[in-house]
Amino acid sequence: MSELARWSLTVSRETDVALRTLLATRGGRKGDLSRFVEEAVSREVLRQTANDVRARTVDLDESDVLRLIDEELGLVRAEANGDALS
Repeated sequence: MSELARWSLTVSRETDVALRTLLATRGGRKGDLSRFVEEAVSREVLRQTANDVRARTVDLDESDVLRLIDEELGLVRAEANGDALS
C-alpha cells in the first residue's frame, strides 16, 4: 500500500458482527478489517469497470473486440519495455 487515506464508514450492526466474526474465525489480526474492505472495494471497482466495458462493446463483433484488446496489450507491453514513444 502506498499513501493511506482514512475513511469513516457506517454499516449495519449485522454487517459489523458478520465481518468481525468471519475475520476472527480466520485468526484476525490488526489491519485485517482495512485489508478486507480494500480488497472488497477493489473487486467491486473491477467488476463495475468490466460491466461498463461490456455495455460499451455490446454492438461490436467479437473479432473487433479481440483486435482492440491485442492493440492495447501491444501498447502496454511496449510502454512496459520502454519502447513507447514520448
